[in-house]
Amino acid sequence: MTSQDAEQLALDGLAPRKRRRRAPAERRPAPHDPIAQVVLDVQATHLGRTFDYLIEDKDDEAAKPGVQVRVRFGGQRLNGVIWNRVPMESATAPRSSLRFLERVLSPVVVVGGEMRRDIADIADWYGGTRANILRVAVPPRVARVEKEQAFAGRSDGFVGSGANRLMDRLAAIASAEGRRVDASYDQAAAWRNALEGRGFAQVVVDCLPGPLIWARDLAWAVAEAMGAGKAAVAVLPDMRHVEDVAEVLCAMGLRRFAPSDARHGGWQGDFVTLGAALPPDERYRAYLAVSSGQVRCVLGTRAAMYAPVTGPALFAIVDDVAYQNADGFMPYAQARGVLRLRARNHGGVFMAIGHARSPISEASDALKVHALPAVTKDRSPWIRWLNREALNAIHDTTAGTRVPHTAVRVLSKALETGPILLSIPADGVSETLSCAKCHRQARCPKCTGPLEAVRGWNAARCRWCGAAAVHWLCPDCRCDRMRVVRVGAAGTAAELQGLFRGVPIIVSSPNQPRGVIEEIADRPALVIATPGAEPRVRPVTGDGEASDGSVSMRSADDSPAARLQAGYQAVAILDAWTSLYALGVDALTDTLTAWMRAVALCRPRTAGGQALLLGETDPVLAEALCGWNAPVLAAREVADRREAGLPPAVAAACVWGRRDAVMWALGQAGVLLDGDWGMVRVSGGAVAPNGSGDDGGAADMDQPAVLGPVPIPQPATINARELEETADRVKAVVRVALDRRAELALRLRSAVAKHVATRTPGELRFQLDPKDLI
Repeated sequence: MTSQDAEQLALDGLAPRKRRRRAPAERRPAPHDPIAQVVLDVQATHLGRTFDYLIEDKDDEAAKPGVQVRVRFGGQRLNGVIWNRVPMESATAPRSSLRFLERVLSPVVVVGGEMRRDIADIADWYGGTRANILRVAVPPRVARVEKEQAFAGRSDGFVGSGANRLMDRLAAIASAEGRRVDASYDQAAAWRNALEGRGFAQVVVDCLPGPLIWARDLAWAVAEAMGAGKAAVAVLPDMRHVEDVAEVLCAMGLRRFAPSDARHGGWQGDFVTLGAALPPDERYRAYLAVSSGQVRCVLGTRAAMYAPVTGPALFAIVDDVAYQNADGFMPYAQARGVLRLRARNHGGVFMAIGHARSPISEASDALKVHALPAVTKDRSPWIRWLNREALNAIHDTTAGTRVPHTAVRVLSKALETGPILLSIPADGVSETLSCAKCHRQARCPKCTGPLEAVRGWNAARCRWCGAAAVHWLCPDCRCDRMRVVRVGAAGTAAELQGLFRGVPIIVSSPNQPRGVIEEIADRPALVIATPGAEPRVRPVTGDGEASDGSVSMRSADDSPAARLQAGYQAVAILDAWTSLYALGVDALTDTLTAWMRAVALCRPRTAGGQALLLGETDPVLAEALCGWNAPVLAAREVADRREAGLPPAVAAACVWGRRDAVMWALGQAGVLLDGDWGMVRVSGGAVAPNGSGDDGGAADMDQPAVLGPVPIPQPATINARELEETADRVKAVVRVALDRRAELALRLRSAVAKHVATRTPGELRFQLDPKDLI
């Protein structure tokens, strides 16, 4: 007997049972449109297309376009969204290789038809894939949220008695706030017509100063649009701004989306807040309420730009120049561009509203709405620029100090009737040096950089070039002695304790032990805050005030009307000289935005409000702030950028990664000197299409399309790092004419897809419309 014939003996009854293999159950495709084109949750650029799957007949009703499904792909199970259903003849793969959907996760349509079209257009506009957008646009599914409430069906308008009550409230808001808007802005009638009209329109609004005036203007625009049958989406820089607008809407009579008091339970409301920082269940609940048409008004941070509204809508953004508007995931979509694109697709209204006008808004052909000069004068505080020249004119001998005597007198007087705000540009405990006699900032004689004191050194050192300032002399008074000036929240508080004795000092900054102080009492106090961390002033009685002056609880005097009127008695902008050395293309616009936000919290001059700008800065920047005329700076920025060939005069993209990969991608996109887009023509202050003639301008100039590449630091993530010895990470800026932007996005996406598909080593990424080019 051979080993192959050997058989393991077993006693009777102990032999293993022989299991009969069951034939797999027959699965039949759906009778109509059995092919589901699925967008998978795969972020690789070269897989940015739909994949065909069969729909089983039992899932025919549930497997609608826009629902989430689970499928098999490449040996693993992945989630996806059905993008479309097509007949068997339209399948791109042979019938024998098609797989069935594993299961339909939920019959709830999370991505409607209009939203799918928007996502496809956004992906093409920024050179990404639909999966890139879906990752941010659709929040993670929470099954219990789908079961807790019977959501209303999708509708294009308002129906029922509840809708009638909502329309009555919207009409009341539009009427009451509309009278104020008509009396305040020069293009109020055209603004209203754009909100109520049909067809695409775009508006740029420069808001008046005053506590929450910008929020009231936005709330009025939302009420006007919703009263005309439109949905409304408002994207704000952070959750503090979201809560400000929500507070104003509640004060005007609208209801936040919340659990209902009715017997049947469920959630009801007139507006929702939507943001990536919300808990998963709250975010998914708000998303479904908007997707189903139950709620037609959305407030939120950057993630709200993908709110699934349908039909004509108002798409508004507050402070469109804010750095928070750029998405941190591929394809790095900008909220301003996404909202404008969606407004055009929906035949709605795009509105950029804020205190400082961005250069891109200035260069656009939008309706410009600005406040009337007389109203601006009455509503704004008395704003003064106390630079060296102004202080010398009034014979202030402390010109050049961080807080001169004139500012101390103004602030001390304001402390008698209310709180004052000192806005500082940076946090932390750092020091700079100034002349001990004339108080001029000590600067390096080699590169004019600021000097700093270093322990163990006998001489000061330059922050920029690192050179030692040996035998330093002040260029103004020839003094050879320096004094330390503390910069930062903690240093500022320690420095000002001696100037304002007996006054509570509140420090609000993310890097301080107490963090950001949300609210303070309307009582005398000295508040030191960094941009974006300014506490709101609330009218609170003694019961609501903590020992340090911050608000610990609400009091009876905390009425909505009173909250909209409270503000600082005085605001001072410290260290204005730091604006002269800020980096970035939008550095001056960012600075003006931060200053205007702070000054807008001050009471008007009719109530004794004053604002001080302390230190040297760009005269145009100071003029824009003191006259509350942001278009002055925006117009100069546009003119300068046209001469230099920078956005918004051109379309730009940043390409970064390993040097060889970046140069290969630039060659594939045809933007190197030997490519068809190797040069960009700047003509007479405007950019003409590549290769086209001039437009009658005074001068034409052909400039290279690529700036750089320049070395950049290693990425912060560990898995993306390379060995220090072999790392050669660079960034290049690509410039093309505005009419070439869409094709540039497709060319760069194609290059990255080839790079990833061929498994070529090295990092390679790109971003369209970057905020900063360096």
